[in-house]
Amino acid sequence: MPWRPAPHDRFYRLIVRTGLFLRWAFRVRVISTGTGHLPPAGLRSGVSRAVVPGTGAVFAVTHFGYLDFAVAELLVWKHARAQLRFLIHQGAADHWFAGPAVSASGHVVVGYTGRAGAYDEAVAKLRAGEYLAVFPEAGVSRSFTVRGCRTGAVRMAAEAGVPVIPVSVWGAHRLLTRGHGFSLRRAWRAPVRIHVGSAVTFAPDVDAGAATASLRDMLQDGIDRCIADFPLQPEPRAWWMPARLGGGAPTEAERKILDRDDEARGRRRGPPN
Repeated sequence: MPWRPAPHDRFYRLIVRTGLFLRWAFRVRVISTGTGHLPPAGLRSGVSRAVVPGTGAVFAVTHFGYLDFAVAELLVWKHARAQLRFLIHQGAADHWFAGPAVSASGHVVVGYTGRAGAYDEAVAKLRAGEYLAVFPEAGVSRSFTVRGCRTGAVRMAAEAGVPVIPVSVWGAHRLLTRGHGFSLRRAWRAPVRIHVGSAVTFAPDVDAGAATASLRDMLQDGIDRCIADFPLQPEPRAWWMPARLGGGAPTEAERKILDRDDEARGRRRGPPN
């Protein structure tokens, strides 16, 4: 039976301190705008933000690389000493190394099948006052443009009666993403841009499809803002720039083909036994 410790705030703070140390060690420059749209800092319970019913929120975060979650968490921690609970795929929770960390951090695990339990758990956390982070694109976008989003973030927020806060992260994908491993050279003094959009609230009877399309536009607008003043001039056909801006990333049409191929391979493999 794999070890799965109970959620513990002290462990979460250890993870945050590790992230802060790595950011300091590599002199990563995090440039943020729109932080006035973050929820008020509120009260603290010890070191961390106090979780109070009626103060929850869904953070909808863009997903271009594997470190986007860390950028979002460190921003929210700096603002309010708040802990983000992420929706994590079962595959990560089953990993021998990541699994205990996922469990001890109190994240919500989305199973291979029968995902209603994770949805209900997420709504309950939101109603209790937790901050829940969601990647509405449901996977890394290799085109480095915000792809079509799933409706879960909007539906959970509407049901729990909490706002959705769009968070656009640009530059973290240069450090680690699909097809491009970690590089000490790229990480040293790397700039990372993050933009927080205006919080949006939804009525219980919201048209989730239309609202999600609007949320996708807000996330892309945030990415465009980040690119516009990103303090690094890309070389011609840079792999980390979207094709529409002359970069070497896959076009949207190419990205869709690659995504369909991945889905087909995943269906053939099926969930692990």
